[in-house]
Amino acid sequence: MFSLLPWLVEKLGFSAKFAEHYLHVMTSGVVAIIITVLSVIVWRKLRNTEANLIPEKAPSVVGVIAFAAEGILGLMRSIMGERADRYFPLIGSLFLYILISNLLGAIPGMVPPTDNINTNLACAAVVFVYYNVMGIREQGLKNYLKHLGGPIIWLAPLMFTIELISHLVRPASLSIRLFGNITGDHLVLEMFSSLVPVAVPVIFLGLTVFVAFIQAFVFSLLSTVYIALATEHAEHEEH
Repeated sequence: MFSLLPWLVEKLGFSAKFAEHYLHVMTSGVVAIIITVLSVIVWRKLRNTEANLIPEKAPSVVGVIAFAAEGILGLMRSIMGERADRYFPLIGSLFLYILISNLLGAIPGMVPPTDNINTNLACAAVVFVYYNVMGIREQGLKNYLKHLGGPIIWLAPLMFTIELISHLVRPASLSIRLFGNITGDHLVLEMFSSLVPVAVPVIFLGLTVFVAFIQAFVFSLLSTVYIALATEHAEHEEH
């Protein structure tokens, strides 16, 4: 199937191998540009708070992004309470980035960056480092390690080992789940678009949009749960 970005890169004088190898980097750059443009649009629209107290009746970019932000923040608050506001910038950014990346696959000639395991590993690594840093920051290193060992002292070595393995597996789990679903969905769309290029691909295009949203949602949900688990002990102490 024709791929737009590698074609453009080859026209600029780069090799086909270079275009193929760094395709996920280029598509990630496209997503970054889209997010930047959307951010500027939303900022320019909402910088005058008083003029935007009454929402617009017609659907708009600002309305869609505000709806998505409220939905993600509401989900986070249902898991960790008002403390969710502190972690919303990361989770909200991840949701938006992954959703737009996934939706890129619905555009003819484009390949979603989440179709590459390296992109997903980078997102998962950010989550892994973040929730561990937040857990240590909230509880202190000693209490955080103690929390991993569990409440029973004589079982602490075993529990610590199990918890350590569990934590190390999380980035791989997040990455492979996203990679598998997006890759499979993109292949199905490509296959049916090639076999029956008229009418039938529209059905699978709808499925692509649905999968794109679900996978962004699942990634954000699991990331929120990991942060909540890492900081829950400190939260209980405060209450």
